Amino acid sequence: MKSKIPKQVLLLGLVSLFTDIASEMLYPVTPIFLTVVLGSSMAVVGVIEGIAEVTAGLLKGYFGNYSDRIGKRSIFVVLGYGISALVKPLPGIFQNIPTVLFSRVSDRVGKGIRTAPRDALLASYSDRNSGAIFGFHRGMDTLGAAIGPVVALILLYFFPNNYQLIFLVAFIPSVIAVSFTLLIKDKQNFIKERVKQNYLHFWKEAPKEYKLILILITTFSLVNSSDVFLILKSKDVSHSSSLAIFGYVFYNVIYAIFSYPLGGLSDKFGKKNIFSLGLIMFSLVYLGFAFIDNIDFIWLLFALYGIYAASTEGVSKAWVSELIPNEQRGSAIGLLSMLSSFSIMLGSFFTGVLWDMFGSPVPFIISAIVSLIVSIVILLKTSANKS
Repeated sequence: MKSKIPKQVLLLGLVSLFTDIASEMLYPVTPIFLTVVLGSSMAVVGVIEGIAEVTAGLLKGYFGNYSDRIGKRSIFVVLGYGISALVKPLPGIFQNIPTVLFSRVSDRVGKGIRTAPRDALLASYSDRNSGAIFGFHRGMDTLGAAIGPVVALILLYFFPNNYQLIFLVAFIPSVIAVSFTLLIKDKQNFIKERVKQNYLHFWKEAPKEYKLILILITTFSLVNSSDVFLILKSKDVSHSSSLAIFGYVFYNVIYAIFSYPLGGLSDKFGKKNIFSLGLIMFSLVYLGFAFIDNIDFIWLLFALYGIYAASTEGVSKAWVSELIPNEQRGSAIGLLSMLSSFSIMLGSFFTGVLWDMFGSPVPFIISAIVSLIVSIVILLKTSANKS
């Protein structure tokens, strides 16, 4: 039986769809714009990305907890998506490095403000179908991530090297997304259930299984480096930037297609089982990328990588939301998102270092081994629980 998707969840899905179309139009373009058009170094690109992601990571934790304390979610959804929309076209208008820095960091500020309250709001509209709810939302989000780069490539085809135009066009889907946020409403009974606690109090009261999941996912995140490394490895094997980019688009398409079905299966067969299956897929993908030497093999690996993402991203948040009461979900998801973000940043740094020192197989093999170990621990240590 198919799970019914509530109207508010559908609206949040549309918000994420159009936001990710805009964001992913700019994701591959921004570093090229910085280096080719503005003449910045790769170090500057790295500094901008580092500042942006640290900012987002910190704010995810803070605003998740803050939304619990004031008993509201939707206001952070409107504010977060609104900020991101306003700053996206700025580099197309003011073409300089400080503007790109301001735009990129402000966009991540918006993401940090909205992420945990939005996910807690999604959980509040679930009724024994949290996996399907989060899976549907991730599917819509990822569909936008597949469409965005294609739109950017089309614009560059008709307007070669006109990167400024892409920044301006990205404002259109952003405005559409913000218009949908104005229709988002909090669950009525949530406003009465505000809590007065910081993260220290929350941690003391949190269930043991939540703490275990948090530790294991944070550990996994240390070997879950940026997707940029998979794209770079694909480029090295195929000797084609276009093929590498389309491989990434293909991954997003698979991710979007499988998110809702796998979320539904997690409701039926257990969150820990589907999540662990996803980590096993991740292990196979990274082992494959460690030894890949065939262009055709890239498509299989990106397909499996899409299934991994569909089995874990939304499912992990659905799993956490089932362990934590409604009034504390912002804190729970915010802490998980914050620690995962920092771990992925550290993991990406160490992956780059290991790649430079020993070649690409070494970091990929390490990621494959650690993810497999984490999946086994999850299956064994949480086997007595319903999730």
